[in-house]
Amino acid sequence: MPALLTILHHYWKLLLIGSYPSGQLGGMTMTLLLSLASMALTFPFSILLALAHARGGPWLRRCCAAWVAVIRGIPLIMLIFWIYFLVPLLIGRNVSGLMTMLVSLIIYETAYVSEIIRSGIEALPKGQYEAAKALGLNFAHCHLRIILPQALFNTLPSLINQFTSIVKETSLGYVINVQEFTFAANQVDGELLVFPFQIFLILAAGYFVVCYSLTRLAGWMEISVQRRRTGQRSLAAPTAPRGSLVGAPRTSEPEKCKT
Repeated sequence: MPALLTILHHYWKLLLIGSYPSGQLGGMTMTLLLSLASMALTFPFSILLALAHARGGPWLRRCCAAWVAVIRGIPLIMLIFWIYFLVPLLIGRNVSGLMTMLVSLIIYETAYVSEIIRSGIEALPKGQYEAAKALGLNFAHCHLRIILPQALFNTLPSLINQFTSIVKETSLGYVINVQEFTFAANQVDGELLVFPFQIFLILAAGYFVVCYSLTRLAGWMEISVQRRRTGQRSLAAPTAPRGSLVGAPRTSEPEKCKT
């Protein structure tokens, strides 16, 4: 325990922000920035891939399904090595580890996020799409104004859980010298050499705090989405008054018996 507190006291800045401002930004800050950037850049490609997979023709759907199956069927570390060693051979110059990791995450996560969005699109009632077409909306306006807002809202818990996975996947960046949280912990371990258990316990605790917070946020969002769905259903299909027949006209006063 004293060694743990000593490590935190002397190396908290390196673990949090790397060697910034005198050097490169790193640590947990770089992990979160890399995760946010990859998730934000993944979104446009994921939406296009989801729409092509859900609304495209037979051949386009097969191509999208094959792409998703291939990307989801290979380890992320293999994709990182391919980009890190192959791209410099193709373009004739080296690529930084940070850019390699960002591109790898975008390619890898597009396959997962697109499937989440596609499931949200296909879960919506088909009548909404047909009604939008009947109103004269084209394909783009129909999906941008009606389909995608609902699908993205309904899949928010799954998207947050996927972002949690991205945070953990950034730890693979240390193998190509990306200055993220795991790389910072390895730097501390390389300097001390005698407290590996304490150092990697701090590393695990840091990931746990971030990922557990995101998991709790996803759970709260799931409850919010379910409540909104329940409210929409109750508004769309109001129940009949107790003791009355559905569809029967209601009178303001009870009829008097005729004698």
